[in-house]
Amino acid sequence: MACFTFVKFMMVLFNLLILLVGLTLLGGGIWVSVDGGSFLQVLAPFSTHDMQSVKVGFFCIAIGGVLVLLCVVGCCGAHNESKCLLLLFFSIILIIFIAEAAAGAVALTYSSVAEGILKAWATPVLKNQYGSNLVVTKIWNNTMTELNCCGFTNYTDFTDSYYSEQSEGSYPPSCCQLDTAPCSQQQALLNAVQGCFEQLLEALQKNANIIGGIAIGIGGLEVASMVLSMYLYCYLDNNVS
Repeated sequence: MACFTFVKFMMVLFNLLILLVGLTLLGGGIWVSVDGGSFLQVLAPFSTHDMQSVKVGFFCIAIGGVLVLLCVVGCCGAHNESKCLLLLFFSIILIIFIAEAAAGAVALTYSSVAEGILKAWATPVLKNQYGSNLVVTKIWNNTMTELNCCGFTNYTDFTDSYYSEQSEGSYPPSCCQLDTAPCSQQQALLNAVQGCFEQLLEALQKNANIIGGIAIGIGGLEVASMVLSMYLYCYLDNNVS
């Protein structure tokens, strides 16, 4: 009985952590929906400003709502000793765990596909919005400066772009590792500055241990939650039987 009580306590504790994450996402989603303008200063626009605010806000609210609902199911199942709610909680966590594992496997196996998707977004943004959209320009300038990179693939992302046309064929200073413009095509070719995607991959590889640790931690919490809920379910099932 003491073990059963301890497991119930741990179950509630895990669900409080889930609730904290869910409320954080809900708060972030509401912030984006109410004050999307300030959020867009942090995130580059994939489409129009208003549409992105709506999409990101709804996404955060939806995920946060699901986590809060999951917390309610888990807490009620443990507190009320409801086998139905405990089984539902276990099933939801199992689905999430399988989805995360599948997504991780796909990301590792088909990294080139992910690169293609990102490139399909980034290239038009650099060609059409860099130099004309202040938010996009500022974010890409900061990115290229911090990562010591040029464009998504390399300097060719700016060839025949809006920026190049407005600056008489020159490229951003980062493409020549300069502090100020101009940066000619010949200089950019000779400097051969790597694209930001390659630099980002290198940064991820350097921090692979941290990323792996976080992923293992999340997976561990999910497995622990499933074990606790199934233990409570089996305990209650045996007692009823």
